[in-house]
Amino acid sequence: MEFAVSKRLQELPPYLFVEIDKAKRKAREEGRDIIDLGIGDPDQPTPQFVIDALSKAANDPAHHRYALDQGMLSLRQAIARWYHRRFSVILDPDAEILPLIGSKEGIAHFPLAFINPGDCSLIPDPCYPPYKGGTIFAGGKIALMPLLAKNDFLPDFSKIPSAKLKKSRVMYLNYPNNPTGAVCSLDFYQNAVEFARGNNLIIISDLAYSEMTFDGFRPPSIFEAEGAKDVAVEFHSLSKTYNMTGWRVGWACGNRSLVQGLAKVKSNLDSGIFSAIQVAAAAALDANDDFVRSLCAMYQQRRDALADGLGSLGWKVKKPKATFYLWVKIPRGKTSIEYAAMLLEKADVVATPGVGFGSNGEGYIRFALTQKEERIREAVDRMKKTL
Repeated sequence: MEFAVSKRLQELPPYLFVEIDKAKRKAREEGRDIIDLGIGDPDQPTPQFVIDALSKAANDPAHHRYALDQGMLSLRQAIARWYHRRFSVILDPDAEILPLIGSKEGIAHFPLAFINPGDCSLIPDPCYPPYKGGTIFAGGKIALMPLLAKNDFLPDFSKIPSAKLKKSRVMYLNYPNNPTGAVCSLDFYQNAVEFARGNNLIIISDLAYSEMTFDGFRPPSIFEAEGAKDVAVEFHSLSKTYNMTGWRVGWACGNRSLVQGLAKVKSNLDSGIFSAIQVAAAAALDANDDFVRSLCAMYQQRRDALADGLGSLGWKVKKPKATFYLWVKIPRGKTSIEYAAMLLEKADVVATPGVGFGSNGEGYIRFALTQKEERIREAVDRMKKTL
C-alpha cells in the first residue's frame, strides 16, 4: 500500500548526493575502478589525539547517559576560546553558543524558529542544498541571489527585487563558499550587516570551510564586522577541519536570541551530542594548529595537481583560496548533468554537476579534492585519453 507524501516533500528537489551515490554504487557493482571526486567527504582519518580523547571519555560511565541539548559547558567554553584565538571574537558560552549534531542539523532547523509560512529566505544560488530544504520545511518561500563569475560569486544585494526583499526574513551567506570555492572580504560582511540592519533581516553565516585555506589566505568571520551580533548567527563544524564528518559535531553561535530560538527547536526535535564526542571535540579545538596546517598543505598540493592537470586539457581553472573544491566551467555543448555522466561513463571519474546546487550552477562541474594526489593525477590522465 502506498501513501502520498506531504506537499512539502513534493516541493523538495532530489537530494543531489543521493542521486550521485546511486550512480557510483551501480558503477562499482559492475567492477569498475571509480575515482570519486564527487562528495566532499575527507579521505584522511581523524587525528589520533582526538580519537584518544574519545576513547578515554567513552570508557567513563558518566558519558553513557542522555546528553543535554545545550551541550557540555566544557565544549562551549572550548568553542569560545577557539573563536577568540582565531577571530578575536568574544562569545558568551552560556548564551551565544549551541553545539549541534553537525552544522547541517542547525542550518536545516533554523528556519523553523524564525520563518512563518509565506516568509522568504534569501538564498545564494548555487548553494548547499539544505538552505533550500530547511526553508521549504518551515513553509517559507525561496528568493534566489545569483552567484555569478562576473561578481566573483558574491551576491549583489542591489539586484534583489524589492517585492521579494520586503517578504524576506533571513539571508544565507556561505564564505568560503561551497560549491564555488569563492571567498569574501571583511568589507563584504560589513556591507551585508548594514544591508540586514536596513531591511530587518537575519543573516545565517555558514563558515564550515574557514580553515580549509591556501596561499596564506585567512577568511574572516562575520562577527569581525561591526554590529554583526545584532543580526547574525554563524554555523561551524569540525567535519572538514579535523576530518570528523562521521562524528557529527558542529555549533551555532552569535546573537543570543537567534541561538536560543534554535535551541528551543532543538530541545523539541533533537537531542544533545554524545558527551564523549563533545570531550573529543573540545580536545580538537584546544589543540595547536599543526594538524590543520599540514592538512591544508596536503589539499593545496591536490588543488594544484588537479587545476594544472585540467589546465593541460585546455580548461580555464581558477585556483581557489579556500575549501577543498574546484568549480570548473565545462566545455560548451553539454549540460552539467550530461557532462558528469560522461565523466563517469567514459573515464570512471565522479564529479558533481553544478546544476545540482541550483540553476546558476549550470555550466559548471565541482571536483572535490578528497582523493590522494596520485589518484587525482590518474583521473586527469583518464580524462585526457577518453574525452
